[in-house]
Amino acid sequence: MKLEQLQQALMQREAQQLKRSPVVLQQYKGRVIRVANKDYINFSGNDYLGLACDPQVLQAYADGALRYGAGSTGSPLVTGQHAIHQQLNDTLCEWLGFERSLLFSSGFAANQAMLMTLSDKHDVLLLDKLSHASLIDAAQHSTASFKRFAHNDLSALAQQLQRHQEANAMVVTEGVFSMDGDSPDLAATAKLCQQHNAYLLLDDAHGIGMLGEQGRGSAAAQQVASSELFCSMANFGKALGVAGAFIGASSTVIDYLEQFARHYVYSTGLSPALCAAVLTSIRLCREQQWRRDKLQQNIQLFRQLAIAADLPILTSNTAIQAVIIGSSEQALQLSAALKQPQIWLSAIRPPTVPVGSARLRVTLSSQHQTADIHQLITYLRQNYDLIA
Repeated sequence: MKLEQLQQALMQREAQQLKRSPVVLQQYKGRVIRVANKDYINFSGNDYLGLACDPQVLQAYADGALRYGAGSTGSPLVTGQHAIHQQLNDTLCEWLGFERSLLFSSGFAANQAMLMTLSDKHDVLLLDKLSHASLIDAAQHSTASFKRFAHNDLSALAQQLQRHQEANAMVVTEGVFSMDGDSPDLAATAKLCQQHNAYLLLDDAHGIGMLGEQGRGSAAAQQVASSELFCSMANFGKALGVAGAFIGASSTVIDYLEQFARHYVYSTGLSPALCAAVLTSIRLCREQQWRRDKLQQNIQLFRQLAIAADLPILTSNTAIQAVIIGSSEQALQLSAALKQPQIWLSAIRPPTVPVGSARLRVTLSSQHQTADIHQLITYLRQNYDLIA
């Protein structure tokens, strides 16, 4: 009976053009990926600064494995905390201005720990409508009350804060929203939180490395001090090109998470070799401003060409550029058509995005060449006309 229920759900998802399957990459070279013995220009990765394949990062990974071992072998509170972990935490605090930071296996785990551990039944979690699934799941499984406010709508947030003045309000938003590529007004949000004695929690997974001086992220780019945030999560798997995540905050908040966050206490610590790679990636991110400069040039070029070609793109000044198609079936058709000229651009469909807003999510990198972007726009325009 149970297997029949599972099979029925799978068949329904497939009938709705929503079933997803992993693609096996034979080789990843940043702007180019190889699938089934064919090379494609890659517009679906989050390697915004091209650090995932940087020779110095790869060498640090290899050297780290030889020096520290491949795995940490245990929970950080048992045997899994190594000197390289502390070095990474110290670097994060010096770079971003937090008193302390804590490392996690993934951004999903860090977000879960952040909301589920730091809130309780006396609190209300106020989440932006387009918050990532990890934040929504964490809010739903926490003991706090849970409300959502209209996307990037300060007046809607103010109404929620006014409505929940008796509770400890915790406002949760993202520095760069992963599907739309836009950002909230963090300075105004922080000011609103201060006026209502609320706490601001930030997911900066897509902002760290890409925005701000030395890639310090969304808050720094908007002149919001780290002390104005109750805590902030970011990960190492996007602009920094590696894997893992961290939460940065005051010593009190991090001390509390270290003792009570189950996603930290009961998980094997990050690989020491991975931490060595992340440290090198952070150094390059900070030192090599040309990566962000080139990325911004590519973003501006894409938007200029897309607008001139009358493509239905959302407003975004980040590496995430969404071409809205609407229908899941048509989004899949367009994605498949782009593979003929060897362009890899995945269709994003519900439930990742709202029903009726299926899209091609273009992600740009400092590694993309001008010709790549011109080619993308040309074939997008041609094939969009065929499915429209």
